[in-house]
Amino acid sequence: MNILILGSGGREHALTLKLSESNKVNQLFVAPGNAGTHKIATNININPTDFKAVKETVLKNDIKMVVVGPEAPLVKGVHDFFLVDDELKNIPVIGPKKDGALLEGSKDFSKQFMQKHGIPTAKYKSFTKDNLEEGYAFLETLEAPYVLKADGLAAGKGVLILFSLEEAKAELKEMVTNQKFGEASSTVVIEEFLKGIELSVFVLTDGKSYKILPSAKDYKRIGEGDTGLNTGGMGAISPVPFADDAFLDKVEELVVKPTINGLQKDGIDYRGFIFIGLMNDNGNPSVVEYNVRMGDPETEVVLPRIESDLFDLFDGVANQNLEDKLFQVTPKTATTVMLVSGGYPESYEKNKEITGLENIKESTVFHAGTTLKDSKVVTSGGRVMAITSFGSTIEEALEKSYRSIDEIHFDKMNFRKDIGFDLT
Repeated sequence: MNILILGSGGREHALTLKLSESNKVNQLFVAPGNAGTHKIATNININPTDFKAVKETVLKNDIKMVVVGPEAPLVKGVHDFFLVDDELKNIPVIGPKKDGALLEGSKDFSKQFMQKHGIPTAKYKSFTKDNLEEGYAFLETLEAPYVLKADGLAAGKGVLILFSLEEAKAELKEMVTNQKFGEASSTVVIEEFLKGIELSVFVLTDGKSYKILPSAKDYKRIGEGDTGLNTGGMGAISPVPFADDAFLDKVEELVVKPTINGLQKDGIDYRGFIFIGLMNDNGNPSVVEYNVRMGDPETEVVLPRIESDLFDLFDGVANQNLEDKLFQVTPKTATTVMLVSGGYPESYEKNKEITGLENIKESTVFHAGTTLKDSKVVTSGGRVMAITSFGSTIEEALEKSYRSIDEIHFDKMNFRKDIGFDLT
């Protein structure tokens, strides 16, 4: 079977590598891919949200399954596009349709969904420029810090955590009246701040049954000790030590089952990944947010720990017999450390040559913001690559990742030296 993976990051490289291990997969195509996917698949330089180009690629290369990496094509309806096209409708798409993708595409929708189905989450209200004064009044009922979330997709930048009431009011006005995050912030969700330790739990579902994938914790801030600006993620660890069986049982009972049952009750045929961002408050899980795809860089520690055939699991999603599929996970710990361009997450330079990759022996390098230029691997994004290692402990796995990083060089390369600092 030929498979097309949509996307270009570390997540997509990890998906491609895992699928390449299956003896049921013939050829892999990645659109647009990166320098890492180029080694194990055929890159096709199209935009994943250009559905006409996606269709041409599928028909030209006899693609029999499409795996969607990022959220934008899902929110824009790539799955629905396939279902209404006579030439594409029998080709399974791993990823929800537009109605299910609203769990990530609209913060307001996801909060309403949680409230409706009794899923634990922070109290909230939504506001637009038409009821701005009510928004100010609601902020006054909360204690600092104040959480403001743009309703729509804002490339991971639409969440503000503010410690001053006046600043929160000013930012709310900026978001809804001056469209600080564009159309995405025409509606803003204000919610109480959840205290505790964050982690992520990932679920793969065929719409009826599900498999709970390994837990992971990522590190969003650019600076050591979780300081500085938010990024797309500077590293991740799986499993999360404090997410023991008792806690994960609570997550399944209080969050996973009501989510899957809620989708069924609402008539949403959901087939794909659900990323559940959680807060662990004294052993009690509360949902921070849903995403409708795998996270990045969590994918680079979650997928390597899955010992089962990923294609077989996806086939189960497509045919709604996922519960019959074998699912095994290694007990080993996986860690990943993200190498980023100097200046990221603010302005940074591209086209820096990356050297030393051939010297990596004890880690897996997942490419993210890389491309090939004159046969050389060069940087093409802010988050450049994730260095993933296994160990019997977090410390052992991290030592391997950092040893491997010592071999890699590019101008102004930056990375956090304290991934996992709060877990060891």
